[in-house]
Amino acid sequence: MKDTELFDWLTREALQEDIARLAQHTVATEITNLEKTNADDNPQEALNWQELLLAGSLLARSDQREHQEAALRIATAAVTLDTAQDVRDAGAVLLEKLSNHRSVELAQKRSRVAPDLEGRLGVSMRLEANRRRFEDSILLESSGEWISVNNFQQELWKGASSGATWLSASAPTASGKTFLVLKWLLDHLRISETRVAVYLAPTRALVSEIELSLKELCRSGTDIEISSLPLTEVYISAVTGNKKAVFVFTQERLHLLANLLDGNLKVDLLVVDEAHKIGDNQRGVILQDAIERVSRENPTMKVVFVSPSTQNPGELLEDAPEGATKSSVDSDMLTVLQNVILAEQAPRKPKDWNLDLVRGDSVIRLGTLKLASKPMGFKKRLAFIAAAAGGRGGTLVYCNGAAEAEDVALLISQLEGSTKIDDQELLDLADLARKGVHRNYQLAPLVERGVAFHYGNMPSLLRTEIERLFRIGKIRFLACTSTLIEGVNLSCRTIVVRGPRKGKGNPMEPHDFWNLAGRAGRWGNEFQGNIICIDPHDEKAWPIGVPKRSRYPIKRETDAVLALTDDLAAYLETRNVKTLRELQQGEEFEQVGAYLLNTYIRLGSLSKAGFAKRHTVETLQKLDKSLEKISGLISIPDEVLVRHPGVSAIGLQRLLEVFRRYEGNVENLLLAPSESVDSYDRYVTVMRRINENLYPVFLPDGLIPLHALIVVEWLRGFSLSTIIRRRIEYHQRNQKSFKLPVLIRDTMSIVEETARFKAPKYISAYVDVLKLFLAEIGRDDLIDEDFDIGVALEFGVSSITLLSLMELGLSRMSAVALYEKIARDDLDRDGCLSWINEHGPNFAGMDLPNLIVRETLQVTGIRALTNDPQVSEW
Repeated sequence: MKDTELFDWLTREALQEDIARLAQHTVATEITNLEKTNADDNPQEALNWQELLLAGSLLARSDQREHQEAALRIATAAVTLDTAQDVRDAGAVLLEKLSNHRSVELAQKRSRVAPDLEGRLGVSMRLEANRRRFEDSILLESSGEWISVNNFQQELWKGASSGATWLSASAPTASGKTFLVLKWLLDHLRISETRVAVYLAPTRALVSEIELSLKELCRSGTDIEISSLPLTEVYISAVTGNKKAVFVFTQERLHLLANLLDGNLKVDLLVVDEAHKIGDNQRGVILQDAIERVSRENPTMKVVFVSPSTQNPGELLEDAPEGATKSSVDSDMLTVLQNVILAEQAPRKPKDWNLDLVRGDSVIRLGTLKLASKPMGFKKRLAFIAAAAGGRGGTLVYCNGAAEAEDVALLISQLEGSTKIDDQELLDLADLARKGVHRNYQLAPLVERGVAFHYGNMPSLLRTEIERLFRIGKIRFLACTSTLIEGVNLSCRTIVVRGPRKGKGNPMEPHDFWNLAGRAGRWGNEFQGNIICIDPHDEKAWPIGVPKRSRYPIKRETDAVLALTDDLAAYLETRNVKTLRELQQGEEFEQVGAYLLNTYIRLGSLSKAGFAKRHTVETLQKLDKSLEKISGLISIPDEVLVRHPGVSAIGLQRLLEVFRRYEGNVENLLLAPSESVDSYDRYVTVMRRINENLYPVFLPDGLIPLHALIVVEWLRGFSLSTIIRRRIEYHQRNQKSFKLPVLIRDTMSIVEETARFKAPKYISAYVDVLKLFLAEIGRDDLIDEDFDIGVALEFGVSSITLLSLMELGLSRMSAVALYEKIARDDLDRDGCLSWINEHGPNFAGMDLPNLIVRETLQVTGIRALTNDPQVSEW
């Protein structure tokens, strides 16, 4: 019998019932308030552990997911159920055979396996264990440190350290990709000639997380500068040899740094995390453009793509420059068990919910979950089932939007009891929520009870502290939105979900569902994770049912739109319509159309582009014909076009023509400094001019005054709490009704989506075209070369001091809070450090939230006098 046939026979016939029983018992032990099926059945008496562990040892040799999962199920049951010590030891050995060393460490940490495991093994087993430990370790050449890795991490390290200049690595969530890449990145920087590395992440939340992780790993050394700000001085220092640098950016921030350096950006190493996002609408085009832009300037640059389980990771290597060596690492390795559980109400008993574990195409009854109250409506179903099943804590509740997350968290907090938890860290977080957002922000009373909500538009300091307290178990329940499928590395014991959506009303794709599911049972933190799916047979909630395991298909957004050749060509030919509101296809075609037009102007034909090999000659010729007509109308220089990915050259040219026809005082075309009394009026005018000529982006028109006001306040360095307070005062002054939670969420949304995304993108394009016009008419004296509107809007700063505080590594919330106490607006980094050093002993008297004081002292290394004993530790 061949090995594969043996493994199939073991899992599908010989041990099928036993493995099902193991799954039933191990999963049931994770769920609270469960009336178990076969509650009196003792697995210790019914199972032959010697046969199971022998079979697991055989199955561990397979590289197929089905066989590995069976072996991991046996090993997990052996160390987590109430088994004898020799069974637990054998389970730990089986985990080692699966190169699952972190789970062995977790078992020892939780006293499931006694210390000195190796000492209890026989001589031959001990030798084998030492050999396996050596094979499953890698050496950090820069420090001489050995770290334990799994098989995927071993392959990834070898691939990244090989001569391949372009590498694409794909593996399931929770396989240790990020940890390994960060370790390799720093090691590579220290032992190679690499001086400038860029780590691209799709969201600001993930940027913050990666930046903090890198700084933690670099804590003992000062040879590498870590920055998430596009700082030219950090770049120049790295290039000239004083200190190497890692920039942690979104794709937009990479373009910002390239713009500040006039395109002369030298990058030795580019790491693209969550690389499958190249297929996202709008921002996927900006990501592709960023990769291509930096690759053109640095053809010998090393590139590493990292993505969750994808069908075709090698697709990302198709655009490698000629002569580049390419390598792909594709793994479906399992590190933790992820159990999909179906929850359906028992007939005629609304407080009883039957839980079934999915096993292939069948299910195993786990038991009946007992709820405290009858769940009327889907929000109560989410909240009540989460509270009942996740009583041990570590429970994420997936919600379709920020408002739903707030409502569900409130319901859970009532089920968990009405008394506050006497914990200083939770009280500090509540204090920050009240002072940093609003005194009546719903988050504050919830976290005092160990419950929170989490969504992308929240201030970063608030969000990261919620994540930290959830990780260490002080926040036991967290209602979250799709931020968690954008790459944030937040693990949990249990995820509760019903009818998940991504975006506004779009059913979640299977690959996104399984990326979310990967947060349950993060490797090294849990042995397994549970995904409880409520009402699985409700077609409105689950149009295609609970998704089966699926991998991401990598397809660039540009390629997807290019496939719609006729529609795209028609859009390009009608792009210059008199009224932009007549455009039919919307922003999807706008982004790709802008990318194609820039490519055509640069190369003279799409057939010369890297993507040409993926499309037919007929497609390229048809689009070339449309683009040829358009390009003849464009006089905007290439160096301006490349600075603004996703902004159509047609719109830029149209704007230039508007400036040329302008008959008023040319100074009225300029933006006013945010501190100027006429800044608000200028921003209203500029936003309307952008809508009429570049693209209708600030919509609806009636809300332009509100958006302009928040943009100006953001630029002035106002705190979020101040912006919210001023909106409340406006409503009260004008006797306009409002709902506080809605107003808070809407304000956060405008800050993130308008002030930090749309405004930097389109207003910086407006300014660049205006500079062209001013140079054309000999009014260069009006051009301010020292102020970059894109940087100012991205970070919400208009003073040197505020930007310097953020350069130190402070979140904007902390930087603004300190800036309100600092008299001078021209302090550089050293000046800010001196101020903090001088005034730090008085922080306790400044009424600053403890979390802001703690962050300030943590990033600067300065001590202060404070009433918070945890702060004083710094």
